[in-house]
Amino acid sequence: MARVERFEDLIAWQKARELAGSVYELTRAEPCSRDFGWCGQIQRAAVSVMANFAEGMERTGSGEFHHFLTIAKASCAEVRSHLYIGSDIGYLPIDVFHTLMERAEETGRVIGGLRASVARARIA
Repeated sequence: MARVERFEDLIAWQKARELAGSVYELTRAEPCSRDFGWCGQIQRAAVSVMANFAEGMERTGSGEFHHFLTIAKASCAEVRSHLYIGSDIGYLPIDVFHTLMERAEETGRVIGGLRASVARARIA
């Protein structure tokens, strides 16, 4: 298997990018766009998911990359948490909530798989 040299080539990063794009699309529209606090928090969490891949890939070892993947997965959970409150307060129609939640869950699963793979490679 070829070694991935660029974070942009990671499927997990690509999924995180799609999630961040979806979050930004959501937060540009009413009524979300009027709530600067909620918008800012969910945007920062979504961007954190993908940014931690970039930072982790540029570090020197697989241990550091694993650490940043852990942070990315936690940020993905934060996005999911914000989606719940957004749904609860009426910012997201139920179909939008489910679509974004599925995207966030899938992103988290892919990150988890990559993190497990990195952990196995560290042991081997």
